[in-house]
Amino acid sequence: MTAQPALDWVRPHHDGSALYVSTETPKLGERVTVWLRVPRSHTVDGVVERVSVRVLQDGEPRFERAVVDQGRSDEHETWWRADLLARNRVVSYRWLLAGGPVGWAWVNGAGVHLRDVPDACDFRIVVADPPAPEWPLDAFVYQIFPDRFARSAAAEHRPAPEWAVPARWDDPVDISRPGPGGRQFFGGDLDGIVERLDHVAELGADVVYLTPFFPGRSNHRYDAHTFTRVDPALGGDEALRRLTAAAHARGIRVLGDFTSNHTGVTHEWFVTARTDPSSPERGFYFFDGDRYAAWLDVPSLPKLDHSSPELRRRLFDDPRGVVRKWLGPDGGLDGWRVDVANMTGRFWATDLHHRVARDLRLASVEARPDAFVVAEHCHDVSTDLVGDGWHGVMNYMGFTRPLWTWLADPADPPEFLGQPVPVPRLGGAAVAEAIDDFGARIAWSLRTRSFNLVGSHDTSRVHTLVGGDPRLVEVAAGLLFTMPGIPMVTYGDEVGMPGRFGEDGRRPMPWADAGGGPRWDESLHAAYRRLAALRRESVALRRGGLRWVYAAADVLVYLREAPQESALVHVARAAHDPIRIATADLPGILGGRVALGDGGELDAERLILRASGPGTHVRVWPRPGRGSVASSGRELGRR
Repeated sequence: MTAQPALDWVRPHHDGSALYVSTETPKLGERVTVWLRVPRSHTVDGVVERVSVRVLQDGEPRFERAVVDQGRSDEHETWWRADLLARNRVVSYRWLLAGGPVGWAWVNGAGVHLRDVPDACDFRIVVADPPAPEWPLDAFVYQIFPDRFARSAAAEHRPAPEWAVPARWDDPVDISRPGPGGRQFFGGDLDGIVERLDHVAELGADVVYLTPFFPGRSNHRYDAHTFTRVDPALGGDEALRRLTAAAHARGIRVLGDFTSNHTGVTHEWFVTARTDPSSPERGFYFFDGDRYAAWLDVPSLPKLDHSSPELRRRLFDDPRGVVRKWLGPDGGLDGWRVDVANMTGRFWATDLHHRVARDLRLASVEARPDAFVVAEHCHDVSTDLVGDGWHGVMNYMGFTRPLWTWLADPADPPEFLGQPVPVPRLGGAAVAEAIDDFGARIAWSLRTRSFNLVGSHDTSRVHTLVGGDPRLVEVAAGLLFTMPGIPMVTYGDEVGMPGRFGEDGRRPMPWADAGGGPRWDESLHAAYRRLAALRRESVALRRGGLRWVYAAADVLVYLREAPQESALVHVARAAHDPIRIATADLPGILGGRVALGDGGELDAERLILRASGPGTHVRVWPRPGRGSVASSGRELGRR
């Protein structure tokens, strides 16, 4: 028996993508056209008679009448159009449909509702001045942990820092506790990265994100003792300039990593603050006598107090301040990833988080107009991602965790960022709902400028997550490159590096095995390159909206739609029953192509999707000129 869809996808739909919104980045006072697509019902009680948009203006709900867009509508569905005034910095709106089984329905970011719902999931358009850069929408980010990526010949002649426990490149990482931990030093440097940029470019990445390059007393360098120079162990300031120049020559941008929340205990500011209570630096930190606040009470990481005007000047306002300095000729960076951004500016009754986010963003774009600022954030981002601060976040809860719950090895599930319960094993419907729940609470323009990641230097490796099955690693990569957002790959994931949370996940890159040695899965490497190329070639996969078509225990099917193109993505973690979709619901598909995998069985009436095991399959086709996706017209109902 054919399985029935777990999600009723042929229903009224809107998202913030270009197919549904005339501009994602309007100016204040500009009018924005928005569209809603509504299936034509075959039943009397399902007919939609009238559509309005409820928009909040100055906090007060107002209703704008929508009209039928004849140019987009056809015999299968009706497109409704309305114009909204970008009167406030955040334009919050939802659709009200008259008709249907109970006489009316709301449509918001969480779906279709036959009851009143809170405003938390209303659609949002952000009015930002200056607007967010466009280039991240097409980006593919490659994360590098400098100590573990590549070691140049010059590094052989540098003495190890006095705090370090030197290691040879092929030595195992030391995961003992207590033990070296963050003191084990493999000697990777910035010139080593320059020498391996061909690998990054061939993979298809066009952004390199570096974890910190400031000197500290650990291999991760999140405990900086200055922000004014690059760690000599990495090659110093000149090495950073060589790296950014070489990357830019290949069309690759470079993001730095900045700790706006804390410094190291050896930082020059903190040393002055402790020794001279009358100094301006004393106000940079939270002191109570000799005691001070620290990140998560780790004494080596004293927390910064952003209520200090002098601190804000040195970080953001001064043309030679930290943020601007490294985006200019001194460093050539293209933007920042901000460490533990969710904690920045917050301590007890003090909450300057939004001010810090805004100041850091403005300082960045004033130094470099197309600078990109992305924040580390490990839980619900909706109250922090409001449009005038961070351009986006590392999307741990709206992508990473749902993916982990679907793909984690049930026999050995990993922990997730300190959560005390192992990752549960969930089905596809729960995954789709989680992605929607978190995505619905932020503006589409912010969601699509956030990093999607399977893991990072702070988590277990994807190879270990899935129990070492390379087919499931490819499935994870398939989701990474085909879902809305910016794909981020941590160095080594593309060749199957294993590792658990902490130091074990930060093993040196196995260059000695490059091309197919025992620690380098060349078939997996090729799969990552194919997926990156597919995304680069498909505007639907880079910039299209998201419509869930089917979700069951072992399978996810979704549509990515841009004005020019549609892409149907079929991802399976295991074999599943056939899925049948009417071709009338996918106009133009008969003129498309199989871009990845087998693409299923297609004829004039239906598409049948099958899977005998894990895999990712993609069909791509041009959208019909009238811009509609036909549907069978089912009744309005719950999501």
